[in-house]
Amino acid sequence: MADLTVILGATGALGTAVVDAFAKRGDSIIAVARSRSGVSDLATKYPGIVTGDTADLASRQDVDDLWERIDRVGMPRWVVNTTGGYRGGKVVDTTPDDFTSMMDLNLGTAWWSCRAAARRMASSPSPLAGEGRGGGCIINVSSRSGLVAESGAAVYAIAKAGVIKLTEVLAAELKSSGVRVNVVVPAIIDTPENRKSLPEKAMQKAVAPAEIAAVILYLCSDAAAAITGAAVPVYGKF
Repeated sequence: MADLTVILGATGALGTAVVDAFAKRGDSIIAVARSRSGVSDLATKYPGIVTGDTADLASRQDVDDLWERIDRVGMPRWVVNTTGGYRGGKVVDTTPDDFTSMMDLNLGTAWWSCRAAARRMASSPSPLAGEGRGGGCIINVSSRSGLVAESGAAVYAIAKAGVIKLTEVLAAELKSSGVRVNVVVPAIIDTPENRKSLPEKAMQKAVAPAEIAAVILYLCSDAAAAITGAAVPVYGKF
C-alpha cells in the first residue's frame, strides 16, 4: 500500500518539486494550494495525486475544514508544509499590515497545519506498525534568515525563526507518539521570481527546488527514522 502524503503549498516552485519527488517514489498525494487551477494542473500531470484541494492555510478555520476533508481520504504518513513568502523591510519601516501578513504567511500557516496534523497523527495508531515500519513525519520549511540575522528582512526572519522553534517544540511533544518533526532550512532557492529580483552573483549560490525536495524526501523515509527536531540546512554554495 502506497504511503499517503499531504503536500501544502503544492503549486509553488518548491511545492511542485516536492510533489514530483514523492510522486516518483510512488506515494499517494493530497496536494493543497490556494489556486484551484494550479492544483488541477498538478493532478493532471501526476496520477499519484488522489485529490487536490484549496485552502487559505493562514486561516485556522480553513485549515480545520481542510483536514476534515483529508480525514475522508485517509491518515497521512507524511505531511510537508512548503507554504511561505518573502517581503523585505527593516523593523523601523514595518507597518502593522506588513507584520500581520508576513507572520500569517510564514508562521501562521505552519502553526495551524502542524496543529491539525499533529492532533491526528499522534492520536491514531500507525497502520504501518504491523509492517515493522516507523511512524510518520511532519516537515516544515524555514529559511537561513531564521538562523542568521541580516538587515532588511525583519518580519520574515522573525517568522521563519518561529517556524524553527515550532518544529523543535512539536518534535518534543510528539516524540513519545513516534511522529517525527523536522524543518528544512534553505538559503536562496532557484526560482523564476528570485531570478528576476536578485543579482546574478547571488543566484550563483542558489539551490534548485529539486535538490531541497530530495532532502525532504529523505527525511520522510525510514532511513531518517532517528532524526527529529532537526533544522537541516540546505545552503548550497552560500
